[in-house]
Amino acid sequence: MAEMVNVAVDAMGGDNAPLEIVKGAIEAANEDKRIKVFLVGRQDDVNAELAKYEYDPAQVEVVNATEVIETAEPPVVAIRTKKDSSLVKCMKMVKEGTCDGLVTAGSTGATLVGGQLVVGRIKGVERSPLAPLIPTEKGVALLIDCGANVDARSSHLVQFAKMGSVYMESVMGVKNPTVGIVNIGAEEEKGNALVKETFPLLKACKDINFIGSVEARDIPAGAADVLVCEAFVGNVILKMYEGVGKSLLHVIKKGLMSNLRSKIGALLVKPALKETMKGFSVEDYGGAPMLGLTGLVVKTHGSSEAIEIKNSVLQCIAFKEQRISEKIREKITEA
Repeated sequence: MAEMVNVAVDAMGGDNAPLEIVKGAIEAANEDKRIKVFLVGRQDDVNAELAKYEYDPAQVEVVNATEVIETAEPPVVAIRTKKDSSLVKCMKMVKEGTCDGLVTAGSTGATLVGGQLVVGRIKGVERSPLAPLIPTEKGVALLIDCGANVDARSSHLVQFAKMGSVYMESVMGVKNPTVGIVNIGAEEEKGNALVKETFPLLKACKDINFIGSVEARDIPAGAADVLVCEAFVGNVILKMYEGVGKSLLHVIKKGLMSNLRSKIGALLVKPALKETMKGFSVEDYGGAPMLGLTGLVVKTHGSSEAIEIKNSVLQCIAFKEQRISEKIREKITEA
């Protein structure tokens, strides 16, 4: 029998909590019998949502937490003072080994602070990046970092490349994943001070498959499996990706509904278009893992609905089974 994967879910985090959070967690448990979810939040609110669903009671446990960390709260203060918040309790469950990972749609700032202070970094890891999967023509690429370290140093980016390579090879099954540094040109001498300093360091790394600079326009085509950048650049790329995807879908729908002929054509093309666009849906790939910690922390969008929560919970299975934290520790220790 397969070993259970225990996942703490912050039931009170996000714009749609607890409704969509509980729904997504139950969908994950019902889809994969290896999952046990610990729904952490205000017990009465969580139980009221649970009453709507059928599930195996052995796969679901409610953990009472009386406090909630709001998005606008100062992250450090919130983590240190709200000890009975759903997010802090989830963090402690990962730290203590009760759970293999946690999923939250709550405050990004508090998640980043809690990951560092409560869960803790692997020895030797200088910074823990957020690393979401983004869709490309070739499948997916790992964008690392997308929001954790705005003022990163070159040594941080080198570690990001190594951690990202471990994740893509072990979780996504990409053999010898290509690594590119996000830049404003393909030439080695281009870029800002950080990119110019980091490029030769990545080039000298023998344990990654570094292919050089990647321009933003080449990212959707799948120019590299691991895209290395500091968080300011990464967050801009991620938000642009999401915005263009929604706008493009809106323009296509508008065009297809513009006249009778296009409406008839829309009926014929709808199944193929729906399947094609599904591959470019960010929600289908779950949340962004915070790599380099002693345990798994997965951050999803604040506006996450059930499908993203479900996929975020399910991605914890591969993270545990492939021993990602241990492999990252080995990779960083080797360096």
